[in-house]
Amino acid sequence: MLSRKLPLLVVGAAVIALGVRAGADHGSRVKAKVAIQAPIAAQTAEPSFARKEDVIYGRKYGIALTMDVFTPKKDVNGAAIVFVVSGGFFSSHEAIGPGLARPFLNRGYTVFAVVHGSQPRYQVPEIIQEMNRAVRFIRHHAKDYGIDPERIGVTGGSAGGHLSLMLATAGSNGDPKARDPVDRESSRVQAVACFFPATDFLNFGGPGKEKIRATDHDPRFGASFDYREVDTETRLWERVTDDAKLREITRAISPIYHITPNTPPTFIIHGGQDKLVPLQQSESFAAKLKEAGVEAKLVVKKGAGHGWPDIPRDAEQLADWLDQHLRKR
Repeated sequence: MLSRKLPLLVVGAAVIALGVRAGADHGSRVKAKVAIQAPIAAQTAEPSFARKEDVIYGRKYGIALTMDVFTPKKDVNGAAIVFVVSGGFFSSHEAIGPGLARPFLNRGYTVFAVVHGSQPRYQVPEIIQEMNRAVRFIRHHAKDYGIDPERIGVTGGSAGGHLSLMLATAGSNGDPKARDPVDRESSRVQAVACFFPATDFLNFGGPGKEKIRATDHDPRFGASFDYREVDTETRLWERVTDDAKLREITRAISPIYHITPNTPPTFIIHGGQDKLVPLQQSESFAAKLKEAGVEAKLVVKKGAGHGWPDIPRDAEQLADWLDQHLRKR
């Protein structure tokens, strides 16, 4: 069995526990697993929705990439929310439940819970490509799902927050010459709201604190940061060991280096005592957004770490932000 020491990740209205209890010593070694609980707040009624499971949005290495689609049965507002199902770059269909989508379903959003290729098989650059593919797929099938292709928001927490920000900052126009019509679509989103994301792996916790060799110092990251390239002559996967190349890749997967004045409105909530993803990541990102003239807001949860018990309540703030920027005027 694969052994990992993993943080507690609390995402949206659900608790995604990745192998350790809240407050556990990071030195503890436990078996990696993904479990989900979706507590229902007493004052919140269960939304009425339809769920379509295992919608295939792409394939990689012969493996289907899937999402679940949650559609409200009434008061549909025509906008879409992409929910990135990811913690520590682990992604699992078993981690999807109505609790993930509740704050958005209650407001009439169609929610696309996207499962990406998970570590230990997939590297971060590949995962980012898959998330772009998911948005292109959603936009291509907008009429089928009754959504406006120009009102797509994205949300997630931790690794899901990082991937949300990569879509927001580095989403791109499609290739008009692509053979697959899905790949001709844009992967840009119109708003983002997320929890405790990593934003700059070249300055992780402070200037010059690089994560270019993340797996050498922190095995929790596993294969996601163990970059390999194909040698076309030998047809072998070779590990990237050159520091310059590693920095190039690390910069490419860091949202902060992709900010432009066209980055969509961004909202982040981050724990003030987060020991896994430093608050500095969100602070520097928010500052850079404002420098670029992008509408941005950072809420610091005082005393909180990488997840906290009342996140379901705070998820409503994410929904408020997306409401503000995605609802028709």
